Amino acid sequence: MTKTTDKEPRDAGLTDLDELSRNIAQLVEEAGKATAAYLRPLEENGPKVGKADEVSDVVKTMSQLAEKWMSNPQKAIEAQAKLTSNFLALWSASLKRLGGEASEPIVSAHPRDKRFLDPEWQDNPVFDFVKQAYLISTTWAEQIVEGAEGLDDHTRDKARFYVKQIGSALSPSNFLTTNPELLRETVRENGANLVRGMKMLAEDIKAGNGELKIRQSDPTRFKLGENIAITPGKVIFRNEMMELIQYAPATATVLRCPVLIVPPWINKYYILDINPDKSLIRWMVGQGLTVFCVSWVNPDASLASKSFEDYMREGLFAALDAIEQNTGEKRAAVIGYCIGGTMLSMALAYMAAQGIDRVVAATLLTAQVDFSRAGDLKVFIDEEQIAAVEEKMKPVGYLEGMHMSTTFNMLRPDDLIWPYYVNVYLKGQAPYPFDLLHWNSDPTRMAAATHSFYLRRCYLNNDLARGNMSIDGIKLDLGKVTLPVYSLATREDHIAPARSVHLGARLFGGPVRLVIAGSGHVAGVVNPPHKNKYQFWTSDAPLGRTLEEWLAGAKETPGSWWPDWHRWLEALAPERVPARDPDHGRLKPLCDAPGTYVQVVS
Repeated sequence: MTKTTDKEPRDAGLTDLDELSRNIAQLVEEAGKATAAYLRPLEENGPKVGKADEVSDVVKTMSQLAEKWMSNPQKAIEAQAKLTSNFLALWSASLKRLGGEASEPIVSAHPRDKRFLDPEWQDNPVFDFVKQAYLISTTWAEQIVEGAEGLDDHTRDKARFYVKQIGSALSPSNFLTTNPELLRETVRENGANLVRGMKMLAEDIKAGNGELKIRQSDPTRFKLGENIAITPGKVIFRNEMMELIQYAPATATVLRCPVLIVPPWINKYYILDINPDKSLIRWMVGQGLTVFCVSWVNPDASLASKSFEDYMREGLFAALDAIEQNTGEKRAAVIGYCIGGTMLSMALAYMAAQGIDRVVAATLLTAQVDFSRAGDLKVFIDEEQIAAVEEKMKPVGYLEGMHMSTTFNMLRPDDLIWPYYVNVYLKGQAPYPFDLLHWNSDPTRMAAATHSFYLRRCYLNNDLARGNMSIDGIKLDLGKVTLPVYSLATREDHIAPARSVHLGARLFGGPVRLVIAGSGHVAGVVNPPHKNKYQFWTSDAPLGRTLEEWLAGAKETPGSWWPDWHRWLEALAPERVPARDPDHGRLKPLCDAPGTYVQVVS
């Protein structure tokens, strides 16, 4: 009998029993490695702190949901009867199909639901029954959450979230025996796909130190400074909090006003220099700007006590000082992305109160200052959950970067978790080398004091928007910030929702240009003009309107917001000077971009 290889699988239906036996043995061996990878940290360090709290919150939330329904027995009976009725209708329709009769589906998957695209989900009565039973159950569960009377908003949001996670996890598309595509693939390859998948599963549990660090991209295909983060530049300053990169000019003259980018420290800065084709930094340099970018340290236990104020003083203020030393310019245009924009806004309020004039104009990219409508992440924010996170950080002084990556993935489980689980660990397919997902899998740790401050003072208490935040006894009032602000939101953002950004933009005391871009938190920002993707909306209408009213009167422009931002900045500070080379500044370059801090892997 001719043997087949992984690259040349046998035809479907022709099972090689010898090869199947070998693959089963290898599967058991790889499963043992995966188990060992999971158990090793438990044996060495004991159970991880916080797991019981996470499970406890799920149980508590679902118990509160059930309690509201049980308090109205008649309504609970009606809900149960509706579920039973739908299943009886499905059973009847399925029996007709098995008997050769045509039958309309009781429920259909959304046309954009990629989980059930295989024809057998519709054509095969058994798989169609499994699919419809799942859809009936999850739809009913969602209705139970929405129909619970007397449930407070936060508990309802948590219940929605947990029901979504449970429903996504239990999809029949995630299991070998209930997914027709997986069954065909397994028969075709005599189980070799499962062996490859289990091998990658073991590797990813090991990489996650006992937790699954789900593989979304091929990590071997990207290297900093070689095919990502390759815009030429020099690290001109370094302290224990950050490295400051100055990029080499690409034009003979540049705007006199330098531009400083303050990225989030939750992720690494190179999302803005992901590759030459999509690099915002490279594009800015090409427009004749002197661009500086902060590259934050990946904190360890020694930086556990570093605060939000430290990020401001040793990050933003230190960078402005270094820029002044190297260019002679005391003032710069500053861009803050995500949490970097939150910190920048705090710094602007502090400088306004102190009469400090260091910023010409501020740009906030998907950055929140009013957290009252902060979206899906609010699900994780209450006293008990924050206390659990703080307990988790206490032994090591930081929060593991993978924790935040997993949290962001959970906001879109049907896009960012389960497709990769199925394709990688069940189909045995190495993921496509996608640069944005590689960056997403390269997180940074969060210093304990800073992260606790962010969760409590911003998300939980919303102190900045309420005027209850101070630095050095100086109350921070965004209304005193009168310099021009360019505030960008994205319509599909799950992290900094457009409604939240709009609310925050109304708090500033000066002129604010609000721009709403298409797509989400990353793709809506990293959207180069030559791609001609998405669109953005602008309006001269007052921000005091609701976001919906503002959008109704806004002008839609196809393509990227980048040129609109550049025109805005150039109109504010049009003076030009000869290009500045970081090799010839007053500060001696320390190394080439992308620097050393960004190389540290969590």
